[in-house]
Amino acid sequence: MANPRLRGLTWLRQKWGRKDWAIAATGFTLLMLAIIVTLETWTQETESSVNQYFNPDPPLVDLTLLSNNAMEKGAVCLDGSPPGYHFLKGFGSGANNWLLHLEGGGWCDTVASCSMRKRTALGSSKYMNRQVPFSGILSNDPSQNPEFFNWNKVKIRYCDGASFSGNPESEFKNGTELFFRGQLIWKEIMGELLSIGLAHVSQAVLSGCSSGGLATLIHCDDFRELLPKDAIVKCVADAGFFLDVKDISGNSAIQSFYRNVVDLQGVVQSLNKDCISRMEPSQCFFPQEIIKNTKTPVFLVHPAYDIWQIQNILVPGVSDPHHEWLKCRLNIYNCNRRQIKVLQEFRSSLLKALEEFRQKKNGGMFINSCFVHCQTWMTSTWHSPGSPRINNKTIAESVGDWYFNRRVVTEIDCAYPCNPTCFNMILVGPMGQRT
Repeated sequence: MANPRLRGLTWLRQKWGRKDWAIAATGFTLLMLAIIVTLETWTQETESSVNQYFNPDPPLVDLTLLSNNAMEKGAVCLDGSPPGYHFLKGFGSGANNWLLHLEGGGWCDTVASCSMRKRTALGSSKYMNRQVPFSGILSNDPSQNPEFFNWNKVKIRYCDGASFSGNPESEFKNGTELFFRGQLIWKEIMGELLSIGLAHVSQAVLSGCSSGGLATLIHCDDFRELLPKDAIVKCVADAGFFLDVKDISGNSAIQSFYRNVVDLQGVVQSLNKDCISRMEPSQCFFPQEIIKNTKTPVFLVHPAYDIWQIQNILVPGVSDPHHEWLKCRLNIYNCNRRQIKVLQEFRSSLLKALEEFRQKKNGGMFINSCFVHCQTWMTSTWHSPGSPRINNKTIAESVGDWYFNRRVVTEIDCAYPCNPTCFNMILVGPMGQRT
């Protein structure tokens, strides 16, 4: 008998016209933004409560908006407002070292989704918090951030919708009032940071989570080129290794989505020239292709069961018309044996995609078997008594060992549910529950 899920998809293909599919596609991208906002809210609320236990008084760091001069050069958010960043000055032995963190928050691939996005903090500095707590990899507490606590630290806010890689040549001139300036934002913020001390750095890290993790990979070599030749410069991408895989219905939703992002926002100009000469440009937006051409040392922090990718790449809503995966997508404890098998295959796809990267002598990785998304900027998952561990090492300890060349770090966890230290997200019911 035919699979009922496939029967349902076949019926949709037969009954829906082009207009119906266009509406569904728009709904998909808007749903992605809604999920992004949900995840951002969840992590902020969770981190706030966790901080009360691990760090009752994290530093609140003011937002700095780029100057009018930078805006005149075209560096603006989706809505035309000035981009911004938060800067915490280093001290002691870390006074000449810098750690930059690129904020994540997904992408927008249509005029409709970008227009919606520009009315949020992910598209406009008008809606950004004027102060944010610095925790995890940004913390100034040595007990929570043993390697980088006294470095100069910068959180760069994300307001362009294309991983800091869009270009204005693709902007519409028909009154939509959307600005695709990610590459210019990157350039101008780097220019400002260089002018206040980054130009004289001794040791540096470029990091980012989610779409900020992807941006970290895109700009890693650029970052290296901006800094002194004798500086130690490395990159840490957290939950930014987005997989080019088919969903449970056999479609490639993420391929289509990335193609739309690249086309809409003129991303091709920010991608590796050798890569785009060999394949369709949007393929070069996938990390698996980006890292093939990256020369600067990279460390990948990534959950094998990335909750964002499971919801949007492996099991997007349109691929599950009968809602068989609804509970599983939101809470891994609700997955049945068949669904767990699919998730294990997803993990295998990740490990296969990382095979070439594992051969790089200067690379490192921490691939745990947790159902989560972004682990470096939360105290609870970066470095605390209850943080996820592999071989009794936290993420912070593993990144530190790799950065300072204390050991080769290629930590790959066993398959779910073997790791009792995992912090698994639950988007329905009690949150933050552990295995």
